[in-house]
Amino acid sequence: MADSPNCDLKSLSPLQLFERVTEQGEKVRALKAGKAPKDEIDAAVRMLLSLKLSYKSATGQDYQAGLPPRDLVLINNGTTKEEDEDFVDPWTVQTSNAKGVDYDKLIVRFGSSKIDTDLINRIERAIGQKPHRFLRRGIFFSHRDMDQILDAYENKKSFYLYTGRGPSSQAMHVGHLIPFVFTKWLQEVFDVPLVIQLTDDEKYLWKDMTTEKAYEYAKENAKDIIACGFDINKTFIFSDLDYLGTSTGFYKNVVKVQKHVTFNQVKGIFGFTDSDCIGKISFPAIQAAPSFSSSFPQIFDGKENIQCLIPCAIDQDPYFRMTRDVAPRIGQPKPALLHSVFFPALQGAQTKMSASDPNSSIFLTDTPKQIKTKINKHAFSGGRDTIEEHRKYGGNCDVDVSFMYLTFFLEDDDRLEQLKQAYTSGELLTGELKKVLIETLQPLIAAHQERRKQITDEMVKQFMTPRKLDFEF
Repeated sequence: MADSPNCDLKSLSPLQLFERVTEQGEKVRALKAGKAPKDEIDAAVRMLLSLKLSYKSATGQDYQAGLPPRDLVLINNGTTKEEDEDFVDPWTVQTSNAKGVDYDKLIVRFGSSKIDTDLINRIERAIGQKPHRFLRRGIFFSHRDMDQILDAYENKKSFYLYTGRGPSSQAMHVGHLIPFVFTKWLQEVFDVPLVIQLTDDEKYLWKDMTTEKAYEYAKENAKDIIACGFDINKTFIFSDLDYLGTSTGFYKNVVKVQKHVTFNQVKGIFGFTDSDCIGKISFPAIQAAPSFSSSFPQIFDGKENIQCLIPCAIDQDPYFRMTRDVAPRIGQPKPALLHSVFFPALQGAQTKMSASDPNSSIFLTDTPKQIKTKINKHAFSGGRDTIEEHRKYGGNCDVDVSFMYLTFFLEDDDRLEQLKQAYTSGELLTGELKKVLIETLQPLIAAHQERRKQITDEMVKQFMTPRKLDFEF
């Protein structure tokens, strides 16, 4: 989390110093790209070097983009664990395990429920078709009250979907697509309306950017979201900076949540400190408000008892644990959740991708050549050091990033299993596995880019206009 520029660096935690270095690096790049005056760039560079020295002094480690400090782990009740535990909060994900976060432990720690075979089979019976590959492969692995959603659906009682995006950059990467691809599928199979929150206010509070830039990013990100194929008649996309001031229903729910959550509670849940601005401390109530149908009177005709289902990555769960705790006290139904795993960086599953590191992921703006180069050069391999060793011992799919990416994007289950067997046995080499990924992602991203070209500013305006959706409750 970012802190005030005037904050005493010695009072910052290693994680806070890491975030300060990352933000200052982004500022230096922006100044250089904007051809700012030399003295302004030099001053920003000096600040960056000073922050890096402070970081090394505090951690004993050189700053590395995308790799937060590994000394302590925040558990979202304010306690800490030793180095071998995983660090998960809404801003940082870190693990020392090359396989990635231990999601079974995370389920226990967060108190959610595992999406098991029985639940997947029940979803299949309810919708009358094969479940999405993200469910079949455990990419969405955890839930809260999905059984209640299915109970309602089977009894002809509708619900609505809510997901979101924090617009921190103009270009989104393939990992950002995961909740939207799945949410689009949920919208289609359950035939329900959807609200998508663009938290441009959050990015203004946490990042070094103006409100105008945050709103600009929100509208640009909306084009990528719309390009996923959402039904304009059943989807409302909104910017917090734009919508919050026009909806009395939304603001009333924000205030109700704010009244029922103490400063001590948000410090315990989110790790806020006395140095954080009050905007950060109050922001969780804004992310909570879309969980309640009364925040959207134009969609739901003022009905306040319509349950919400939120597909999101599990790092967002702290927001909604807080929301579920508050909901009964303000007369609202608790939102249900479906949690996804984290999409790994190209360099490995130890951390989430960084928008400030262009080589940490495949971006939706990348050319076929850039996709090929990034995968061949940066995708962490589970292969052996030599071809001879690989043929003899085989590769490790559990840590191989190319295989991980294919579990997200290759639709054919049989083909994925064949690749796994061939790579594990040593029959398939790392370069050959990377080639399969390149041939999978290049057309997928090219098709997305083509759809995005068709999204006009007028279409974005239509999606973002508060209105009655084509659905009756």
